[in-house]
Amino acid sequence: MTGKSTLTIVGPTAVGKTAVAIVVAQKINGEIISLDSRQIYKGMSIGTAQPSPTELDAVPHHLIGVREPNEMISAGEYADLVNDAMEDIRSHGNEPILCGGAGLYLDALKIGIFEDSVTDYEIRERLSKEYDKDPIPLLKKLTHIDPEYADIVHINNKKRLVRALEIFEITGKIPTEHFTNQPRHANHPIIQSICTILLSIDRQLLVDRIRKRTKVMLQNGWIEETKKLREKYSVEEIHGLDSIGYRQICQYLDEEFTLEELEEEIVVRTRQYAKRQLTWFRNRSNPVEVNVEKFERVNDIADEVILVWKKFSNQ
Repeated sequence: MTGKSTLTIVGPTAVGKTAVAIVVAQKINGEIISLDSRQIYKGMSIGTAQPSPTELDAVPHHLIGVREPNEMISAGEYADLVNDAMEDIRSHGNEPILCGGAGLYLDALKIGIFEDSVTDYEIRERLSKEYDKDPIPLLKKLTHIDPEYADIVHINNKKRLVRALEIFEITGKIPTEHFTNQPRHANHPIIQSICTILLSIDRQLLVDRIRKRTKVMLQNGWIEETKKLREKYSVEEIHGLDSIGYRQICQYLDEEFTLEELEEEIVVRTRQYAKRQLTWFRNRSNPVEVNVEKFERVNDIADEVILVWKKFSNQ
């Protein structure tokens, strides 16, 4: 079967997207394309919760561990890579399945890339000087007003950080609002029809999963993985080290946290991020929500996802 719509499985971190996507792919001759801003990097398999070797062998995966950690990638670049992967998958008769939690990247596929002509050179110059003095307060400001956009802006990306705050000061709108309201970019590949399945779960059960997964990831070598990255690259050049978990481990390595404090801080930050993910997808992606608690087995969740996708494609 060739679906009219691109099946997309999204949801908060730790809800079980990968396991469901693999079973779905096995049932519909699918191949999985990661929709994750960190899983694309090599050497970060533990901290980004990349699929295990067994999972990668189960079905073909795309955009997992294919970039060096010091290579930055924009939402537009990612959208292009996804588009290329989709064309390749469909060229040999299989179904592409997008799977991940990066709402901003999904927007880039559905809507296009933010391009705004408004400019105020006085504001830009002031922000540039503030950045040159100390970029940290600017990143904190962006994180406060627009945490989702800030999550993909590295502190060393002066142009993007300054531009985001410049536009906010001029228009009063955060960058993610512009993603929603902008017209589609004629030259950017856009997926015309997406069936978005949002996997959800009771909040406390999700927190329990986050806590359990964090403990396992730390036991499996997350701290050692971070050490190796810091030894191979300077911290400033690794975009991924500024993400949840890695950031806190770097603080732990700098003796700012005890091991117990580290684990709890990661859980708290991840829980907050999961809440933002759910809010984003519910408000912006027009998803069909599937509560995973209602099913006893992953196989049953996969069957429900496929049923929704088929109904959506036949509308």
